[in-house]
Order: sequence, then C-alpha cells, then structure tokens
Amino acid sequence: MDPLDLRIIGALQVDGRASWRRIAEVLGAPERTVARRGARLLENGIVTVIAVTPHGVPMLVRAQSRAGLARTAGTALARRPETSFCYLLTGQAEVAAEVSCSRERLAVYVSEDLAATPGLHEATADPITRYYRTVHEWQPGILTPEEAAALTELPQLTPQPRQPDGDVFAPDERALVRALREDGRRTHEELARLAGVSESTVRRRVESLRRGGKMYIRAVVEPALLGLPIEALLWIRSRPSDVDELGRKLLTSPYVRYAAATMGEHQMMADVTLPDVEALHRFVADSAWSRLAASVHTGLVTKGLKRSSVLTSELRDWEPLIPR
Repeated sequence: MDPLDLRIIGALQVDGRASWRRIAEVLGAPERTVARRGARLLENGIVTVIAVTPHGVPMLVRAQSRAGLARTAGTALARRPETSFCYLLTGQAEVAAEVSCSRERLAVYVSEDLAATPGLHEATADPITRYYRTVHEWQPGILTPEEAAALTELPQLTPQPRQPDGDVFAPDERALVRALREDGRRTHEELARLAGVSESTVRRRVESLRRGGKMYIRAVVEPALLGLPIEALLWIRSRPSDVDELGRKLLTSPYVRYAAATMGEHQMMADVTLPDVEALHRFVADSAWSRLAASVHTGLVTKGLKRSSVLTSELRDWEPLIPR
C-alpha cells in the first residue's frame, strides 16, 4: 500500500465520517489528492465505512463443522444478519463468530437456529458481559497520537452489552441509520434527502446518535493490507478477580483489535493482528497481560468471512454446498 493510502485509511479508522478537507489538513497533504485517493479506496472496496448499531444479547460462538464443510458452515453463519463477524480458524473450533439476538429469542436461537446452520456439527454460544475494545476503536499505529486527536471530534465510546426497552430510534433516526448502514460516508445532503428532513436536523441527529452510543461508525479493512497479516483469536482463562485488569493490560497493545469478557469456560476473548508469527509468540508468551492468564488457547484466523457486518467480496455471490 502507498504510504499516503495507509494514512488515509488510518484517518478513516479514527473517524469514518471525517471530511476529505479535514483529513488532508491533519495529514499535511493536498485536499484534491486525499479526496481522489480516498474515493478510490472506497470504490475498490479496500476500505468500507458503515454504521453499526448494537442490539440484543451479543454472544461469541465457537463451532465445529462436519467433515469438509467448515467453509459451508462459516459462510452460512456469516450471511445471517445477526452475525457481526465470522472467521475460519485452525484448531478444534473451526468457526468463530459474534452474533446478537433479542433476550426473548435467546433460548430458541441457541437450541434451534444455531443448530440448524448448514454444515455445522457442534457449537457453543457464550454471552458477552463486557467489551474492552471493539474494532471501531482500534487504531493500529498508522497515525501519531497527535494526528488521531486532531481528527477526533466525538468521544471514543466503547459499546457495552445492553437490552434496550422498545425501539431505541425515532422514526427519522431509523431512516438515517438505514442509510448509514449501507454507506457510512453519505453526506448530510444525501441523508437529508433520504430522510425527508433538513441538513441541520441530519447533522444534529447523527451527532446525537454517535454521542449517545446508539450508532458507531466503522472503517472496515483487511488487517493484512495494513502490514498485519497474522490474525489470531485468543481464548483466555483467568481468575474472575483478574478479568478487569487483564482487559486493561490487553488494551495497551495496538495489536489488539477486539477484547471482550464472556461467560463460559473462558473469561476473555481477544482478536489480535500482528506482522509475523514470531510477534504472535512474543505477544502471548511475554506480555504483561499474559501473567494474569491461567491458560490461552490460540486459533489462527485462516479466513475472515465477515467483518463488522460486512461480507468479504468473494462471499457475496458464493453459494455454499448444503449437506443432505
């Protein structure tokens, strides 16, 4: 990747709705060049900016597939609208995903819907009790702290599992959210036309949704394009009294894209991306957080099928084999 392209992606990871003018000012590059490069990155699908709205009970799924059907099972799970991310892994659990469903449907989802996934042999679903970092907060060190701060107009909130009472969106907010789920960089003018309200109302509503933690803007990009081709999920056991400190220590590393405390046999799951296997070894064996871990199971991500609710391009037209 061209250095300027990388820095534009880094800026979008800080604030996916930042204007090209603001990004150019912070990066010290010509606005026309930044706008042209940024538009190309978006058009080619190298980076995708979308809105994410947390809902329901989030759970981490670990699953085994029937022989030879890991990709079928993973693709079927990834294509479901309640799935936020879905990966194929090395190790005993070949598929891992984050899913959400309403509390009322929790029993049915776990016992029936999940079990009916084509190609799936066995799965566990552990509810998330706390997020320490989600991908919209992840900054892999492309920009300096000063540059990131100059781009940040809104607080970097970490979403937390919650079960809202009724519909959390007003009618005009729903239209805005739907539009931004499709394209998180739609202009205020476009959004005003789609929602049938004024641009000033759109600006106020979007800012309110983001400040209130009802909507998050994410820039979705493959970590390998950022020079971090080794991705792994770490399933960590620790003493209950050490979980919060463990989470805080994980956050000191820019390699950690995502970290969440869960119910079940593991107290923490972290998604990490690194430059090479040696860096992964050092991260697991010789980091401050690892001293709080009783054990760590590491699964190497062999394929990301869905990231932040965005399917990989090759899956959008791929039809899985349905076992008989």
